[in-house]
Amino acid sequence: MNRARLFVISAPSGCGKGTVLSRAFENRPVFYSVSYTTREKREGEEEGKQYHFIDRRRFEKMIEDRDLLEYARYVDNYYGTPKLPVVENLARGNDVILEIETEGAFQVKKSYPDAVLVFILPPSLEALYERLKARGTEDDATIRKRVAKALDEIKHSYRYDYAILNDDLDTAVKDLLEIVDSERNEQTALRHSTKEDDAVKLIEKVILDAKTSSLSNLEK
Repeated sequence: MNRARLFVISAPSGCGKGTVLSRAFENRPVFYSVSYTTREKREGEEEGKQYHFIDRRRFEKMIEDRDLLEYARYVDNYYGTPKLPVVENLARGNDVILEIETEGAFQVKKSYPDAVLVFILPPSLEALYERLKARGTEDDATIRKRVAKALDEIKHSYRYDYAILNDDLDTAVKDLLEIVDSERNEQTALRHSTKEDDAVKLIEKVILDAKTSSLSNLEK
């Protein structure tokens, strides 16, 4: 039986999802889908590793030709997942990992109801702001725009199958692998579904802390 699963991982920019994923899957036979984006390449990034970096005209041609499984605009740039590699790898029995934002995740879930959605939470908005600031790649206005977007994404994380907290890297990696293994074995008991669920409580705590933080005026 082909038990290949499509795992969709989302997290706010600066949450450390790339580090969590690289640690979790470094010794696992999974296909890591590389998205296309129109944003500029950052220092240290490589073409085809973090993203395929293309111009807006080419991206819009891919939309027109229906070559994307999902796509969205995020902070004035396009991001999208190529369809063919995902379909081919699932057919071969390979688990597929998509690292995309919430709008794209829900598009995938609509097309592939069996897709497993996992949201990685930051410890707080302040921690997220400081991580983005430490990158030194964007001005403060852009960082605040990203943090505001992060708060909106966190509010949508209730619709995910799972939510984990990236406060401690080892714990976050362990939690993610437990999810992957349980889903591979068709055990879905860990999925959150009620207000009493620990994952839901984590989401509520991050949102509540945001309302009393120094960044609470981002929504205004």
